[in-house]
Amino acid sequence: MTDRNKILLESGTNELEMIEFEMGKNKYGINVIKVKEIIMPGTVTPIPHAHPYIKGIIQLRGEVLPVINMEKVLNLPQEKCPTEKFIVTEFNQQKVCFRVHNVTQIHRISWEQIEKPSDMYSAADSQVIGVVKREEDMILMLDFEKIITDINPETGINIQKLRHLGERERSDKRIVVAEDSSLLRKLLIETLEKAGYVKVQCFENGKDVYNYLDTLLSETTDILKEVQLVITDIEMPLMDGHHLTKKIKEHDQLSKIPVIIFSSLITESLFHKGVMVGADDQVSKPEIEKLVEKIDQYIL
Repeated sequence: MTDRNKILLESGTNELEMIEFEMGKNKYGINVIKVKEIIMPGTVTPIPHAHPYIKGIIQLRGEVLPVINMEKVLNLPQEKCPTEKFIVTEFNQQKVCFRVHNVTQIHRISWEQIEKPSDMYSAADSQVIGVVKREEDMILMLDFEKIITDINPETGINIQKLRHLGERERSDKRIVVAEDSSLLRKLLIETLEKAGYVKVQCFENGKDVYNYLDTLLSETTDILKEVQLVITDIEMPLMDGHHLTKKIKEHDQLSKIPVIIFSSLITESLFHKGVMVGADDQVSKPEIEKLVEKIDQYIL
């Protein structure tokens, strides 16, 4: 997967490659840059008293990796599939293996093709964060970060990690955030308020952020008086964080705004993509205390 990832990272166009896999009768998708490799199932060692999602652990080239049973995650009947595969992933600074029924193909699509699920059929705690409509069927994009956080809440954003910063003065600096997860938007607002940043404006995707900034330009001659910093996730419907960063940094006036990418995809092999699009800094989720330290550097 490494060579394929390097090719993708050169583009900087609002696109992704998505690996399609099957669970039961449904088709699901995972961003290819999360995937290290796809392997045939190996011997899984069960772990007593583990979380229900955890099937056990495997050893892969000297590393011990947890195996997550996607049947449990998606509440499907347990079955033995002759086509089953293990998808080995790396994000949130950890490697995890997902057991799926089958891996079928790879699609190259635009983030604009991914629709946010309607509140009518998607509960607040749903793992589905996007829907890709195709002529013959649909592919559901899953929130793999949420799956990991459900298993181990310590891997998520923890406001208690800011305790060492002590009491903070309230800041009148405005921060704009692009984050598609409603849970993470709420956590970021609460955490940044705890850090003294009370003027935080959140949007669900990069396109809404860019349109907001573009609108502000018609109302001010100095954009930095209105917005002092942008924080963006990478994976978002309509416009991803890399494309948003690139558009901001290529704009004569908007380029003055510091942009910090805050994502589970800040890894050694992917860091240079943020550099290529002009990000001022990059912080891996869930290192919220490091994010606050970076904010302090850029806008205080």
